[in-house]
Amino acid sequence: MIELFSDILNASWDVFLESAPYMLFGFIAAGMLRAFLPGDLVSRHLGGSRFSGVLKASLLGAPIPLCSCGVAPAAAGLRRQGASKGSTAAFLISTPETGVDSLAITWALLDPVMTVLRPLSALITATLAGLGVNLLDGEEDKRAEKDESAAPPAGSCAGGCCSGSCETVRPTLLQRARSGLNYAFTDLLPDIGGWFVLGVLLAGALTALLPPGIIEEYLGDGLLPLLAALVLAAPLYVCATSTTPIVAALALKGLSPGAALVFLLAGPATNVASFAMVSKIIGKRSAVIYLAAILLSSLLLGLAVNELYAWLGLSVTDWAQSIESESQGLVHWISALVLAGLLMRPMWLRCRRGLCRQPHASGDHI
Repeated sequence: MIELFSDILNASWDVFLESAPYMLFGFIAAGMLRAFLPGDLVSRHLGGSRFSGVLKASLLGAPIPLCSCGVAPAAAGLRRQGASKGSTAAFLISTPETGVDSLAITWALLDPVMTVLRPLSALITATLAGLGVNLLDGEEDKRAEKDESAAPPAGSCAGGCCSGSCETVRPTLLQRARSGLNYAFTDLLPDIGGWFVLGVLLAGALTALLPPGIIEEYLGDGLLPLLAALVLAAPLYVCATSTTPIVAALALKGLSPGAALVFLLAGPATNVASFAMVSKIIGKRSAVIYLAAILLSSLLLGLAVNELYAWLGLSVTDWAQSIESESQGLVHWISALVLAGLLMRPMWLRCRRGLCRQPHASGDHI
């Protein structure tokens, strides 16, 4: 029992060590996107029921690292600001399915082909779902679009700032960079970090417990493993970052790249908790279309990916990178220690605040 526990911890540490530099890079990139991307850029381009609005929603949501429940408030805000149901649905799918942090760890743990196919598949899924929602349940958006086009152009200076009387102080580049890093490691990391650690531990357990080739032996490499991945991933609450080490561990046991892609797409975008919020934001009918588009697109794209790997001459059952401790140098170790410190920082701050409150709490009773 002790030996098995040690094997799980060793395998988990290998995954963490391999992932650490790419995770840090992903968080820094996410912070810079937050700092230098205009805050109103998304809402200004997502109105109406046109194809361009849906495509822009897919593209603009793709690099943002938010989980399926975390993206719901942002999507609700976009909907209230005039984004169409289809654009909102596309944003709800592309945002949790991929992000700069998940792409970095995909490169580290899987392979370059999957690193390209993952965001491309997310964009295809999100765009098709958004177009389907607009086509089958977009009458309100079409009426709003007609009303907006019939209204006179807004040029009346409603805010009182067009004359130049309102001046805003723009932050410097250094201030923006600091703000982005603060967002990445103070706001974003605590939200995603716990799920990443859970994914690493699960990956370690799967590596230690499952014998090599067991998935290939019992599920084969056809449609069945794709359906199994879909059934397993759809109800789970996992984020794009935490699914990657799990998929990497399963891939080393024989999971096909198509089934891996199904898990990577369906896991972050669908779960029981988020579906209720999606129904509230875009309506029940649109939510059903949204869910059906994710499930169907994931299966079709998974089948296509298996065919692509075979066409490229790549093994469908031996495709993921095997993690070897010998290949992890000083950069990996330093990154792992830094990332571990950043992950423990919120707990240390909470403990510190708790200790600081004790004297005040006792003094209140005097």
